[in-house]
Amino acid sequence: MTKLNIYLVRHGQTYYNIYNKLQGWSNSPLTEKGKQDAKKAGERLKEIHFDAAFCSDTTRAMETIQEILDLNQADSVHSPVVAPYFREEFYGSYEGTNMDLAWYNAGAPHGYNTFKEIVLASSIGQAKDWLKDADPFHDAENNQEYWERMNKGLELIRHADLPEDANVLWVSHGNTLLSLVEKFGGGKYDVTVRPKNGSLTTATLTDHDFKIEEYDK
Repeated sequence: MTKLNIYLVRHGQTYYNIYNKLQGWSNSPLTEKGKQDAKKAGERLKEIHFDAAFCSDTTRAMETIQEILDLNQADSVHSPVVAPYFREEFYGSYEGTNMDLAWYNAGAPHGYNTFKEIVLASSIGQAKDWLKDADPFHDAENNQEYWERMNKGLELIRHADLPEDANVLWVSHGNTLLSLVEKFGGGKYDVTVRPKNGSLTTATLTDHDFKIEEYDK
């Protein structure tokens, strides 16, 4: 059984982050702080040898991961595998919408006003389902659709022909990190609070399991 060490970094701050908008599959540029977030992550990880690197095909993820790899001093890979499987949740017609308004529209029909209230009462997966219901076009991903896609990303990493105990860099997204932590974190972490831009979460990936080791450090 192969075990991989996963280093999950949330992308640097974007303008949509400042504006409190859902980003999903949309592209929003890194701010100057976001570029510094990427550099700080790169400095933090520069002595770690990465056998592989993965990210979504969004500009915020690609720019962040390339900065980290460019700063690396441990003979790591020079470029990431880029795939749509690693994208953030797709929010459908709520892409670019104020986050508070979007989650109010999702939760209000069920008696909840905020994302936090939905998650505390139920789960992030339920929030995904209700946002799809609230989307007039029903294009937003529900929980099943989201995990069907994300599981393809996990399989892509698993089948990357990496050595035992290899280190893997994965630049990810806020809701994706929360979703991974909710599903694989053993209930040890607060998934109502979004991880910091540029923060590090570590995990182990085996043939049959994914386990969060430390979250949002």
